[in-house]
Amino acid sequence: MNGARGGQPTILDVAARAGVSKSAVSRVLSGTGRFSDETRERVERAAAELGYVANAMARGLVSGRTHTIGMLVRDASSMLYTALHAVMEQRASELGYRVVTTSGVGRVEDEKSALAALVSMRVDGLVVCSGLLPAADIAEFAPRIATVVAGRPELHPALSSVYCDETDGGERIADAVADAGHDAVVVLTVPLDNAITQHARSSAMSRRLRQRGATAIDIDASFVRPAVDIAADVVDAMRESGATAVMCPTDRLMLDVCDALSKRGVSVPEDVSVTGFDGVFPLANDWIGFTTLQQPVERIGREAIDLVIGRIDDPSCEVEHRSLRGTVLPGRTLLPR
Repeated sequence: MNGARGGQPTILDVAARAGVSKSAVSRVLSGTGRFSDETRERVERAAAELGYVANAMARGLVSGRTHTIGMLVRDASSMLYTALHAVMEQRASELGYRVVTTSGVGRVEDEKSALAALVSMRVDGLVVCSGLLPAADIAEFAPRIATVVAGRPELHPALSSVYCDETDGGERIADAVADAGHDAVVVLTVPLDNAITQHARSSAMSRRLRQRGATAIDIDASFVRPAVDIAADVVDAMRESGATAVMCPTDRLMLDVCDALSKRGVSVPEDVSVTGFDGVFPLANDWIGFTTLQQPVERIGREAIDLVIGRIDDPSCEVEHRSLRGTVLPGRTLLPR
């Protein structure tokens, strides 16, 4: 039987099976204090026979460390956040940590509550991957726990961050469109209160196009607007201003808009060129052929974990803001004029 009540075996069960004290079991399993080779062998054998697995949270009450990192992602269905999560889990595992993840539901108060819930689980550090939660709300946690913002430009003096340079990325993909000869371009713009990242990149696209002498037609791409309505506005802009290209703030929206345009009889890229932003698998696959700005997701994820563990190990280390450049991926959705 596993345990006195038939449930999961406890440290007391291991001590009874090994014929040693509870404190001796604790010393052996934590690798601290003094114990003989004989005691270690008895404890390890008893733990294996009972199927005992030490509880990381319980160990944390004693050691002050749980070797877990809490991660908040805004949208668990986002391919970008999914890719970031996978990279962070891998890097954390390499450094002896596990990642506990929760997601928001699109409201600031819910994301802040999610962070508080992670802290209550005694995680050693927090990584925030959200373009919605204001910096001030995240910074409230920084004095108590190592906190890093990943995937969005964040220059708050209390928060370390690592992110793709959204302004540079928006300008570079806009340059690709202008270089292809498009002088009237629709830019799907996202309000600041929808997403800090998408607002920054779409604003940079419009600004750069105008600097290059092109006409930028801004169309509202608020999250509440369905792709069919956005596509209808794009068709109107093509008819009224002669727009020959559409710039999207994400690959996901690009896919939806391309589909909605196709249903209206508009062919991509023959009738209108389209670009995206993010460049994560599977939408970055060569077979699909999106022209997009690829974020350095591998570096963002790994460096975010390195930063948070660095702050766990040394809370006095200086705040860092790491801005990384993305890469323009040429594809078949952008044709020269």
